[in-house]
Amino acid sequence: MTTPEIPQRSWSQRWHVKAVGWTVLLVALLVGSSRMTGVDVGMFFSNFDQFTNLLVRMSQPAWSYVPIIIQPLYETIQMAILGTTIGTVFAVPFAVLAASNLVHNQWLRGFIRLILDLVRTLPDLLLAAIFVAIFGIGSTAGVITLAIFSFGMISKLFYEVIETIDMGPLEAMESVGASKVTIIWYAVLPQIMNQFVSYFLYTLEINVRASTVLGYLGAGGIGVFLQRSLSEFDYGKTAVIILATLVVVMVIDGVSNHLRRVLL
Repeated sequence: MTTPEIPQRSWSQRWHVKAVGWTVLLVALLVGSSRMTGVDVGMFFSNFDQFTNLLVRMSQPAWSYVPIIIQPLYETIQMAILGTTIGTVFAVPFAVLAASNLVHNQWLRGFIRLILDLVRTLPDLLLAAIFVAIFGIGSTAGVITLAIFSFGMISKLFYEVIETIDMGPLEAMESVGASKVTIIWYAVLPQIMNQFVSYFLYTLEINVRASTVLGYLGAGGIGVFLQRSLSEFDYGKTAVIILATLVVVMVIDGVSNHLRRVLL
């Protein structure tokens, strides 16, 4: 009995040859990009001791600062929840109108997607600066900024999920004369509710972290205290703020995992 011969791949089809080729191309692109932009990679290694010094100074958190940041941290969470919720409420109908399997009018669908693209183009820091100038320093500017950011992000994620649903239930309800609202409520939402909750909590997690940065521009929350601790070079307080934000993000992630298991 003869043993069947294993076909030999050509030299260009072997995986390690392709891996080396892509690695060389990636390195060449990185080197070329660094030279074009004037990035000094060697400076990262020459100043690495400053980075370690900063970590050492932050390794001693000022725990006495915890009671002071409880209220601004609570305000940050409120800003994130309110902004995410408002953005989500407005994102749902826009996502439905942008889904190609629900809206067959290309002009309407293209116009809605153009609006969503424009919203996602605006940086959140720019939005925060604009709304701080309009509404003044405080959490109002932060909430509106997070709402617009959440609207742009969730609407895109949501309509992409809608386009992957099973069209069988929709066609069955259309055949018996159900209205569009009834079809969306009973045939679309049950299929995407799990992903919807996951995307909502993921956006909420991002907004908690983003609101700390928006505080630099006067948008309220714990970011004001983060800016103050950094400007005073008090890295012990900075470490406490970072750890507090980490705890909030971990809690949100745990809630997200729990809800995902419940909805499955």
